[in-house]
Amino acid sequence: MTHRKLRSSLTFLLTFVALLLISSSFTTESMAQVSIPRINFQERTLPNGMRVLSAVDHSSPTVAIQVWYHVGSKDDPAGRSGFAHLFEHIMFKATKNMKSEMMDRLTEDVGGFNNAFTNPDVTVYYEVVPSNYLETLLWAESDRLSGLTVDEPNFKSERSVVEEEYRQSYLAPPYGMLEYLIEQQSFTTHPYKRPTIGSIEDLDAASLENVRAFHSTFYRPDNATLIVAGDFDPKQLNAWVNKYLAPIPKPAITLPRVTIKEPERMAERRITHYAANVPLPAIALTYLAPPERNADAEPLRVAATILGEGESSRLYRSLIYDQQVAQSADATPDLREDASVFSFNVVLASGKKPEEGERALLAEITKMQDAPVTMAELDKAKNQLVTNELRQRETSNGKALALGSAAVLLGDPNRVNTDLAKLQAVTAADVQRVMKKYFTPANRLVIYYLPESAKSNTKINTIDQRNQNQGAFAAMPSGQLGGQGK
Repeated sequence: MTHRKLRSSLTFLLTFVALLLISSSFTTESMAQVSIPRINFQERTLPNGMRVLSAVDHSSPTVAIQVWYHVGSKDDPAGRSGFAHLFEHIMFKATKNMKSEMMDRLTEDVGGFNNAFTNPDVTVYYEVVPSNYLETLLWAESDRLSGLTVDEPNFKSERSVVEEEYRQSYLAPPYGMLEYLIEQQSFTTHPYKRPTIGSIEDLDAASLENVRAFHSTFYRPDNATLIVAGDFDPKQLNAWVNKYLAPIPKPAITLPRVTIKEPERMAERRITHYAANVPLPAIALTYLAPPERNADAEPLRVAATILGEGESSRLYRSLIYDQQVAQSADATPDLREDASVFSFNVVLASGKKPEEGERALLAEITKMQDAPVTMAELDKAKNQLVTNELRQRETSNGKALALGSAAVLLGDPNRVNTDLAKLQAVTAADVQRVMKKYFTPANRLVIYYLPESAKSNTKINTIDQRNQNQGAFAAMPSGQLGGQGK
């Protein structure tokens, strides 16, 4: 009796597991071909050059307002890194009609929120509020675009905030300088090599006249894209836009654009850097990659997910679980408007040497070059990427972010509706092709990041030493600074 019940239970359990596996397999394949809901949007350009994109969604009684300024750290003046990031902060200070921090009162006090982020290509300000406050926020965005108070007190107070952020985010963490090296050394010519957060040296050397000149050059309607997504009436929105934003005059001065191109890498470079507060050695490998709007962006995203996303990723299974040569390992496709950089960042396990970690990492890269990834890996990676995008688009703010990225960075707002299909169409052959194309020895930068205790008395002729002698490590970058606007 007991044995029969046991066999019956086992039979039921095995049947259940089999059905679950079949269901999982079906779900994986079906998700890879899932139909992506369109974001239906309207577009117009005001006489002053401001671009306006709007998408109606009545599922929630809220509305997201975003203003994308096409200015990032690559546009910082030479010797004045950090200006784009500085204005991310100053824009929350006083204006002609608002006191400092009034944006908080207009959003948080009615149950909403606001913030901003800066990256190498754009600076973005966003608010989410109940729908009946849309007019108020359009007025507020108009006021801080046309009437921002750029004076000595605001400049000095926000410069101090940025400098403290620099200390906390880059000087204090053990691997903060490694992030700097990845940014600064990956680019030799393009202004992407300048830090997004800026440097204390550059910020201290800036004058109020420098800051005002930057503001008048880039904070203008013809360099701005307004995005409104959520619960609103399109006719009423157009009327408010005409009332508050259309009258802002377009400046007569030319809007400058970065035209410098990063040269192709011709040979591997190697850097060794020593820092005092490093508990374990780390290594980083970077490879130059094409701009974000390039067709290879989707296969590179898939490759990064297969390599470094989660405990089932190749780097985790090999470097951390099987070989136990590392305690962390990631792959990051930092896709940008002009040129991108794909980086690997590995913190070694205790007692392991950088050479061991580098060999193990290169071996995993070679495996993906020599043989196609499995269909299971491919489907899982695409499902992860598509799912993340769909989750973001469940909110009005997420829809606005996706629409803004397509319009400003990719040059076509309709790519918000086409790029996910391109992502789903990525094949194993595509992944193998981009791995072979970009992950070559000649396109490789290798960084060894070691504790001071590893430093010997032997003379080491490295790029790092020459840069230190020239004071090159006075500044530290961030690819994107989010949530730091206030």
